[in-house]
Amino acid sequence: MRKKTLIQNAPTAKSAAKKKVRTFSASDTENLMLEAMAEYHGFSKSATITNLIKKEFWRVFPHGTPKVPLSDNARVKGPHHETE
Repeated sequence: MRKKTLIQNAPTAKSAAKKKVRTFSASDTENLMLEAMAEYHGFSKSATITNLIKKEFWRVFPHGTPKVPLSDNARVKGPHHETE
């Protein structure tokens, strides 16, 4: 059975410095997939989820968003970006 999770008033990057416990919904198979990925990379399941989210976020929004701005010292590179 899946649990439902609501995320309301998502924090901005500045207020997100303090980490909070979150929950998520996953089937047994999805949880086994997560465990396998975490073991492969040598991370906890939590760190694996966080790293996958960050990787996908920066792939989709390479220049950040209004709530999650690009860091001043970030390097943006690739064929679709102005800065190398």
